[in-house]
Amino acid sequence: MENKLKHLEFIQNIIARFNSNCFLIKGWAVTLVAALFALAAKDANERYMFVTYISTIIFWLLDGYYLSKERQYRCLYRKIAAESDTDFTMDTSNFAKGHNTWFFSLFAQAIIVFYSFLITMPLLLILIFKN
Repeated sequence: MENKLKHLEFIQNIIARFNSNCFLIKGWAVTLVAALFALAAKDANERYMFVTYISTIIFWLLDGYYLSKERQYRCLYRKIAAESDTDFTMDTSNFAKGHNTWFFSLFAQAIIVFYSFLITMPLLLILIFKN
């Protein structure tokens, strides 16, 4: 039983690390978009806005990747919790399908709302300030 609890603790630490990475990525994405938008407004250079779109897409891809890995480890956690004995496996390849894939995670509700806001807001602000 002690081995099982230790194994679950290892997996929980990994899940927490992936969750923390997702939070940090969102923070960096907002910071970079705000900074580039400020530069674009200051210099009246719309090229900075294109950089915001490129960086937002990169952050979106990274966030989706970390979410998919977090989901896979959550499935592993549930599997280990349900078993009577553990072999200390950390292999999540059996769970990398369906809801847990990178592509599916890119379109998770929380991620799609956040990044669609980051993509549309600068565009709306450009249209408002141009008039």
